[in-house]
Amino acid sequence: MIDVKSLEQSEHELDFLTDMMYEAIHIPENKPPKEELLNLPHIKKYSEGWGRKGDRAIIAFEDHIPVGAAWYRLFPENQKGYGYVDDKTPELGIAVMNKVRGKGIGSLLMEKLVETASKDGYPSLSLSVDPKNTQAVQFYKKIGFEQCGSSGTSWTMIYHIPFS
Repeated sequence: MIDVKSLEQSEHELDFLTDMMYEAIHIPENKPPKEELLNLPHIKKYSEGWGRKGDRAIIAFEDHIPVGAAWYRLFPENQKGYGYVDDKTPELGIAVMNKVRGKGIGSLLMEKLVETASKDGYPSLSLSVDPKNTQAVQFYKKIGFEQCGSSGTSWTMIYHIPFS
């Protein structure tokens, strides 16, 4: 059974979120170790000081075991990330463990994260994706994300949250 809940800031859940942040970085070959990669200056801002105002994360569990996460964080223009659109659009990340892919967990996480962003009053969410990661690009387009720019070798995509 799949269950989805908000991050409760426990040490175990924060460790899992950090693991998922590492998994979300698409580097097909020679990916540096987690500690090295997540501490690079241009990557560190995504996880450093997690739990600040506006940080949100949702974790998916299968039989009480964490199997995926989706999260967002707001960045100011002077500290923008790869998926930066503006100061009012949080950048999101998502990762699902390989062993449970294809079960709809990613879609469920995105649905819950969009609900959370809507309740928080955000009009949109953005992300950064490597266009060579065709599976991810197709997933985001299916949900309704549209390419709105690029940063380095990545596309910036945006999802406009429908008013309810």
